Amino acid sequence: MATGAVMHTFDVQVADVDRGVYESLSLRMAQHPSETGAFMLTRLFAYCLEYEEGIVFTEGVSATDEPAVLVRDATGAITTWIEVGAPDAERLHRGSKLADRTVVYSHRDAAKLLPLWAGKKIHRADDIVLRTFDAGFVDAAADAVERRNAVTLSVTEAQLYLDVNGASMSSALHEHRLS
Repeated sequence: MATGAVMHTFDVQVADVDRGVYESLSLRMAQHPSETGAFMLTRLFAYCLEYEEGIVFTEGVSATDEPAVLVRDATGAITTWIEVGAPDAERLHRGSKLADRTVVYSHRDAAKLLPLWAGKKIHRADDIVLRTFDAGFVDAAADAVERRNAVTLSVTEAQLYLDVNGASMSSALHEHRLS
């Protein structure tokens, strides 16, 4: 019998000084059986670091035609397409055509990801940003995750400071262009 998704609750305090975003968020996230803790936490980071009016989690790994996170305006139009992990070039191409802005968050090494997209047909590839973290940061944060979580996430001058259930760590937020 297949194991079902595991529900996690995150009470997050976001202080993104770089963008002027200060929010208290109460989020419930389902971790699909095929999803690693690092991938789930990267989804959480993407949501928090891109937080604005209209942001939502999609069905995640179950959604084949949507990114992990997206932002819609008041009319329902997609304004920001937010992928997590290592999406294929076709997904990025589609997302870039549908949204004003496309961004990718990954817990993987950018040097291994960028060649996957090099030379591929991706609409407005120059405008797509890949955001990554220091090696081992997301895995260390994932090790601190429980079913109920208290999280403080602060960003200052592209440096991320994180506290997950009393475990503190930090990482630079690395930004790469697809081309």
